[in-house]
Amino acid sequence: MSEVDSKNKRGARPAASEEPEARDNQLELAIGTQVRQFRQDLHMTVAEVAKMAGLSPGMLSKIENGMTSPSLATLRALSQALNVPVTAFFRKYEDQRDATFVSQGQGLLIERRGTRAGHEYRLLGHTIGKRINVEPYLITLSESSEIFPLFQHAGVEFVYVLEGEMDYRHGGQTFEMKPGDSLFFDSDVPHGPERLKKLPIRMLSLQARAAE
Repeated sequence: MSEVDSKNKRGARPAASEEPEARDNQLELAIGTQVRQFRQDLHMTVAEVAKMAGLSPGMLSKIENGMTSPSLATLRALSQALNVPVTAFFRKYEDQRDATFVSQGQGLLIERRGTRAGHEYRLLGHTIGKRINVEPYLITLSESSEIFPLFQHAGVEFVYVLEGEMDYRHGGQTFEMKPGDSLFFDSDVPHGPERLKKLPIRMLSLQARAAE
């Protein structure tokens, strides 16, 4: 080994990872989105708002793109320039974003009207704090299931057949449904399976109604 190689080996430091550290900048992105939206609503340019807030156009551009975390003083200056409260910059970040994952064969077994007639309901998720309540169900009908075409509830419903065959009634109409068939309807009209042709029947039901 040469003297140079020996010195380099003794003095070498662990190489820093070339991959930048992952940074949670969701707050910065949310603030930037709001700043840009308020600026555009006023039909102002980046340079105009930056001048009013005492910032450079480059700094304001970084803020709008979520590339930097603005100080409270900067947010206060921007709020004055855009004529909005400081709290308005945090609205997008505070909005709740939900995701529900359900493994195969899982889902919450729910007691609903028709459950006693042998209709198995597994809830696959639901909305929280929204203006519209949405509930997806996996419904299973078996040999023990009774015919019950008189379900009624507020809102709308979407039914998609995964397995089996049946006649499905909605009001005065009857639809022959097989795997791959779907039906979208107002659910305040009496509806439900009228004839079970091929069992078991599995279908997805997506029910939506205005929140109370």
